[in-house]
Amino acid sequence: MKKLLQIIIFGIIAFSVTACRHSAKESETLTNTIQPVNTDDITKDVFTDTYGDQMEVAINNSKNTMTVHLDGKTYELKKSEDLPEYTASNAEYQYSNIRGNITFLKKNVDMVLFHHTKEKQQPASTKMASY
Repeated sequence: MKKLLQIIIFGIIAFSVTACRHSAKESETLTNTIQPVNTDDITKDVFTDTYGDQMEVAINNSKNTMTVHLDGKTYELKKSEDLPEYTASNAEYQYSNIRGNITFLKKNVDMVLFHHTKEKQQPASTKMASY
């Protein structure tokens, strides 16, 4: 009986050691996988309108697409080549950035959802000191 008990205990120990080694090999395999490199040219900007609302814009120049985040919603748009400067749209929405005038609107009702105007910087003072 004592011999049978020793064999069972030895078997349990051998099994647990083997199981621990196996999980370590599995985790090594997971950490050694090669992650694909993202080569897309993406620019991100956050704009604030006069009401304090913010709109986040991510432009993927490689794929000519953009993502707009506004009021907890996400909009996927495609760059329009036939419209002026940077304009992107889908069936319902249109984004435009023309000389710093940023507009995001719902097309079928011509409702502006967001508008931001780039503030013009004041020229540096040209006053000279006199002695």
